[in-house]
Amino acid sequence: MFFVFFYAICAVIGFVAESKSLSDSTKAVLGLLMLPLMLVGLIVQIKRWHDRDKSGWWVLINLVPCIGGLWALIECGFLRGTTGENRFGPDPLQQ
Repeated sequence: MFFVFFYAICAVIGFVAESKSLSDSTKAVLGLLMLPLMLVGLIVQIKRWHDRDKSGWWVLINLVPCIGGLWALIECGFLRGTTGENRFGPDPLQQ
């Protein structure tokens, strides 16, 4: 659900930034607002890779053209995490 909210915020910022009535400095500020959002998105995705019992370095799969983002979407968005405890900690659904 985080990424639904994340992409909605990115779309709103993108539409506002593309407005012709904004100055370049305002567009730069909007661009800087994206940095914390991207950092939080990265942290959430690493947490999700850990839920799948994979290293957080798997986040770099997004850099593979064409299939990397799709792979990450399927792994982190549609597949369930490991059942029970894994090497990254307890199952958050069994609390």
